Amino acid sequence: MKLSSNEEYGLRCLLRLGYEGPGGSLTLPEIGQAEGVSEAYAAKIMRILRRGGFVKSARGKIGGYTLARPAREIIVGDVIDQLGGRFFENDFCDRHAGQMETCTHSGVDCSVRSLWKALQVVVDEVLRKTTLQDLMRDEEQMSVLVTHLGGVGFNLPVKQT
Repeated sequence: MKLSSNEEYGLRCLLRLGYEGPGGSLTLPEIGQAEGVSEAYAAKIMRILRRGGFVKSARGKIGGYTLARPAREIIVGDVIDQLGGRFFENDFCDRHAGQMETCTHSGVDCSVRSLWKALQVVVDEVLRKTTLQDLMRDEEQMSVLVTHLGGVGFNLPVKQT
């Protein structure tokens, strides 16, 4: 399972705006520089986020991007859906049929499909309960929160200071 660049950088750009606080804004050059991406790529990501209703844009000398609503109201699962979609969709097996018209396991009992469905349920559960405000925590706090949200134990390394 891999996250797309759009999903990773999209969340990071939203997080960057969240750190600006209510009403805080950033320009495309500021976002691109802060996240280490080109201005053109930042523009692409922000356009997707604007269409999804997560950010607002203003033109002009004092223009830039701001969060469209408070960070506590932005659900990470909704953001991921807007930026790229889910890991396992209902048509997954149809899209992974190899050189055949349909997957050779489509008409039979498929343990692999069950695994992907179960994984998607767990991922959805965590993402649906996580807000942008939650992501504004440090890594250790977020690890504790995610453990409680998904009922799964994580052993993320904690940075030593």
